[in-house]
Amino acid sequence: MNPYNHFVSEYVRLVKEGKSLPLGGFVPAPKLSLAPDAPKALFFSPHPDDECISGGVALRLLREAKMNVINVAVTQGSKNERKAERLYELKGACNYIGFGLVTTGSSGLDGIHPRIRTQEPSHWAANVKVIHDILQQHRPRVIMFPHEHDWNSTHIGTYYLVMDALKEMPSDFEPFLVETEFWGQMTDPNLMVEISAQDLTDMICALTFHVGEVQRNPYHLLLPAWMLDNVRRGAELVGGQGAAAPDFTFAALNRLRRWRAGKVERLYDGGKFISARTNIGELFR
Repeated sequence: MNPYNHFVSEYVRLVKEGKSLPLGGFVPAPKLSLAPDAPKALFFSPHPDDECISGGVALRLLREAKMNVINVAVTQGSKNERKAERLYELKGACNYIGFGLVTTGSSGLDGIHPRIRTQEPSHWAANVKVIHDILQQHRPRVIMFPHEHDWNSTHIGTYYLVMDALKEMPSDFEPFLVETEFWGQMTDPNLMVEISAQDLTDMICALTFHVGEVQRNPYHLLLPAWMLDNVRRGAELVGGQGAAAPDFTFAALNRLRRWRAGKVERLYDGGKFISARTNIGELFR
């Protein structure tokens, strides 16, 4: 008997059994007591659910660095008939995982696409102002948002939206920038962050609150496989060609830089691996 038959069949069994597990309705994860003046970290999510899918760094900042992590719902999806329901689902997800929530209007922003940026400058400028005002109000230490090649047009649009808003901020505003990926892989990540089994469990549980989305496509069940593959990719994309993989099971890949003097600044040469045993807050001091 080939031993890998069992290895592969266990993946099949787990995904099949996962389709019968409940969606949403879980008791919230234990809440942390944050200092009133805790530094803030804003996660700009293109759609409701991105805060759970790509929020590994955000969750670790909350739990290890005791930062006040706030999800900014850039849009509430593209289907008008689902926007109110998606906001309701988003509130449940954020409540479960412990993120604060800021909306960008009663139904979110529309037209967050690169072509709108060039073809409808007045509409784009109004959306940039919304993001600028949120940055000005919260003055976060860390900003998380998709990278510029994340395939989905709203993800790419969110990248440019945040970057354009940063250009309008005062010169003394110098946040750390953490770019995330989901639809399109980064070619130049410089940070691989280990995601513990407990953190991944909570990310999946939070994701199931987005009931309408995961019923359409049960991608919550594939989150572990994606994070497994991130370890394979990150070993060499972050560690260098030919580097040995760290002893991680699950990981997220990111690009960490800083905004300083009105432009993006590289923080270090090469890449970094951050294990689950290291307080991720040390990166953001």
